[in-house]
Amino acid sequence: MMKLLRKGSLLLVICLVVFVSAKKSDDTNKPHWAKKDIRDYTDADMVRLLEQWEEDEEPLEPDELPEHLRPQPKIDLSQLDVNDPEAMLQQTKKGRTLMAFVQVAGSPTRDESETITKIWQSSLWNNHIQAERYMIEDARAIFMFKDGSHAWVAKDFLVEQEKCESVTIEGKVYPGKYSSKSSDKSDKEEL
Repeated sequence: MMKLLRKGSLLLVICLVVFVSAKKSDDTNKPHWAKKDIRDYTDADMVRLLEQWEEDEEPLEPDELPEHLRPQPKIDLSQLDVNDPEAMLQQTKKGRTLMAFVQVAGSPTRDESETITKIWQSSLWNNHIQAERYMIEDARAIFMFKDGSHAWVAKDFLVEQEKCESVTIEGKVYPGKYSSKSSDKSDKEEL
């Protein structure tokens, strides 16, 4: 028992010596902002602290970076048809998040619109087009595409649906094939 106490005492003394002799960083070598109490740090101080923390970290892979920091995809301008602005826009949105607004035809309830847009979303997913769907009104939904170039392929599918009134991408409205807007348009063309 005595041996255990001696060993315990010796261990305690060693720990105390290490603790007391541990070198505290010199306050004269610290920058002004580092001498402050952490509760008094400003946003700029916190940014500096984060930068200092991340100094020795390896850089993230491009696909792990936030979207605004990712490098722009390379676009071969020689392959683009300047007479087709839609194709040019589609190429510039490749790899970027893009939202399309989809209007359901008629006066459906929110539940009916939810069911219809859910079917459309499933159809897009079955065609390997990943779209997140968010209802914003009773007859209106947002389809969000992680790869913006898929929005135009999805638009081509959606405007063919009987219950699709319109699809809006980048401010341009594409009326549905069976919508009242497209029938008004065809009536004007016949005159």
